[in-house]
Amino acid sequence: MFNRNRGLRRMAAIASISSLVAGCGVLSSDSSDEEGPIVVGTTSAPSTLDPAASWDSSWELFRNIYQTLLSYPSGATTPQPDAAEECAFTDTSNTAYRCELRKGLKFSDGDALDAKAVKYSIDRILKINVNGGPAGLLGSLERVQALGDREIVFHLNKPDATFPFVLATPAMSIVDPGDYPADALREGDSIVGSGPYTLKSYSDSEAELVKNDNYDGYAERKNDAVTIRYFKDSAPMVAGLRDGSLDVAFRGLAADDIVQIEEEESDSELQLLDGTGTEINYLVFNPKDTWAGNAAVRKAIAQVVDRAAIAHKVYKDTVEPLYSMVPKGLTGHTTGYFDDYGDPSTAKAKKILTEAGITQTVPLTLWYTTDRYGSATKGEFEEIKKQLESSGLFKITLKSRPWKTYVTGYQKGEYPVFGRGWFPDFPDADNFIAPFVGTQNALGTPYPATKITGELLPRSRSESDRSSVEQEFEEAQQILVDDARLLPLWQGRQYVAANDDISGGERALDPSTIMMMGELYRKTSW
Repeated sequence: MFNRNRGLRRMAAIASISSLVAGCGVLSSDSSDEEGPIVVGTTSAPSTLDPAASWDSSWELFRNIYQTLLSYPSGATTPQPDAAEECAFTDTSNTAYRCELRKGLKFSDGDALDAKAVKYSIDRILKINVNGGPAGLLGSLERVQALGDREIVFHLNKPDATFPFVLATPAMSIVDPGDYPADALREGDSIVGSGPYTLKSYSDSEAELVKNDNYDGYAERKNDAVTIRYFKDSAPMVAGLRDGSLDVAFRGLAADDIVQIEEEESDSELQLLDGTGTEINYLVFNPKDTWAGNAAVRKAIAQVVDRAAIAHKVYKDTVEPLYSMVPKGLTGHTTGYFDDYGDPSTAKAKKILTEAGITQTVPLTLWYTTDRYGSATKGEFEEIKKQLESSGLFKITLKSRPWKTYVTGYQKGEYPVFGRGWFPDFPDADNFIAPFVGTQNALGTPYPATKITGELLPRSRSESDRSSVEQEFEEAQQILVDDARLLPLWQGRQYVAANDDISGGERALDPSTIMMMGELYRKTSW
């Protein structure tokens, strides 16, 4: 059985180690070229190398190779200057946001990074307007103004206290105008950025990162190079940890592997770092599908699905049941689905369908991706299929695709019901609601939700004090529950497995759970 004290025990140990490092210099982060790059494994391969196309975990690579005006130094929970020297709202209505760039910034190829490049980068996101892409994050932006070489002003069409958080997302990565077309995505497997690392080489299975000598920002790189290897599932990734071909593994570790590593930790050369996470997993219903577009069908599924069973049987209690789109730990979290539906009940689900005039067995196809969220995804969908069919109310067909083609499919509206995971753009309840609603959203499935988009989100964004907007987010979540177009399933924890000679893993994940590779280093002495 999963020990829920694991996080407290591990994080206490991590804190002790961090104190030793900071206070006594017991560990050294000096590295030797002979040791080679730090090798990191993950199941989250990029879907694109162009920031204008991505609203997904391609951001993991972007954060380390591109640069944004604002970002999150280790330990920060609010955006801090990176390419910018300073940024601030210049008015009391939160509609004009000004940034001044650091002096002498350059891209990795030596070209100057100036205010015009920043404006160009943001403008091309809106111009290219990829379906399901990051243009949806810029709904409050009216225009970008470049004043001289170093000053940029963002004029907003409405108050938006979350705009600095948007600028800190890797979607707003600054690109070189000479290398990225204004009206089309860049082709090829190379990147020109200004981040901590440059991309030495890239393939579907591996990305080689080396220090960018032109980088000027907050990051203190504690290694000279990192190689990221992309896996289809957890088993070969963990095998790589055990045989020493990998130094670190995160994102996609299967529950069985997590539990086994923890059980063996005292007798092995592996360490498991465990902390609170804001990753969520959910189902999306396509309103254009005959059955998934029927509210009664969606609500009956919500009434049958047993989240606790999924968390326990499939994920060995390494995740927790989730009953709203906003996870625990953030202002505005509720338990709306549990409040409205209570425990799973076939009788209640049958009543919902019958009252809607549905007496036949409902046929539905559920889609999932095979290589994005870890090897347990298949087991999760098999468990959902079992639960729904055991009710006698549904006949479920499961289908799957690799992530790159999976994305294309849901953006085209091909799937009646499909699974998605969400790693937050920034740690605010806004980011667990806004990306999924509106005519232009991260799911490629329009969801007008006019009260949320036209009233509740604008009202919340006019308030700089994010702790005072609880009421708006509670009301927004209830609307999502009433519509049942998004069905939250579970909230994850953050796990990083590493060899004992690797340090920095406890500081490497930023508030949006993106790994900052520069924090990793080898221990060279005790």
